[in-house]
Amino acid sequence: MGLKLHFAASDGRRAQASLAELTRRYGQVDAEAADVIVALGGDGFMLQTLHASQALGAAVYGMNRGTVGFLMNEYVEEGLTERVEAAELAVLNPLRMTAACVDGETRTKLAINEVALLRAGAQAAKLAISVDGKLRMAELICDGALVATPAGSTAYNYSAHGPILPIGADVLAVTAIAAYRPRRWRGALLPKQAKVHIEVLEPEKRPVMADADGRPAGQVLSVEVATAEDVAHRVLFDPGHGLEERLIREQFV
Repeated sequence: MGLKLHFAASDGRRAQASLAELTRRYGQVDAEAADVIVALGGDGFMLQTLHASQALGAAVYGMNRGTVGFLMNEYVEEGLTERVEAAELAVLNPLRMTAACVDGETRTKLAINEVALLRAGAQAAKLAISVDGKLRMAELICDGALVATPAGSTAYNYSAHGPILPIGADVLAVTAIAAYRPRRWRGALLPKQAKVHIEVLEPEKRPVMADADGRPAGQVLSVEVATAEDVAHRVLFDPGHGLEERLIREQFV
């Protein structure tokens, strides 16, 4: 029996047209029975698909029907089964964010790209950053801060002038968004195993929201971020176009 594929698509017109054509050509099985899930859309939809398929055994192969498509392969309809069988595997461990929220709830979310804290009022956020229980920055005044994985380092992190991280580097990036004090703080690189605790100072005067891959946790008092070693997302890339190559190429654009 051949490779069993499940196709999933974003709501975009191109993605939906591709979904119809590819299911006509290759058939469609339920996600629970699939060997590989083929995601049709952009990077946002790829993240959504990875989160949704976390409990399944299938790897995810993306084809770009969105805009940037950093996590996606080129869209080609012919020879899809052969391409998927020849694809290179990248295993990604997400971040686990545990957020202490102002409403008294504790919310836990996973982030493949980044955990973000963003100011939610007129004044800049005031944050304190501890690493592995040791206070490293007593006061960071900024529009927000990110903890990013290598896979997410070219996304929001890069737009905030954070570093691009090779997939195999086993490090995390802590990046400020529009740092005011310390002025133009360049951020930090931490071991993948580090636990990052970010406390919101003056939360009533300077409210801060937190999210994981854009999925909101609400207004927070503090967040703790650590690599979720117990969760592994399996992503497939065409040979010679894997994440390692993409991350290197991005730095020379």
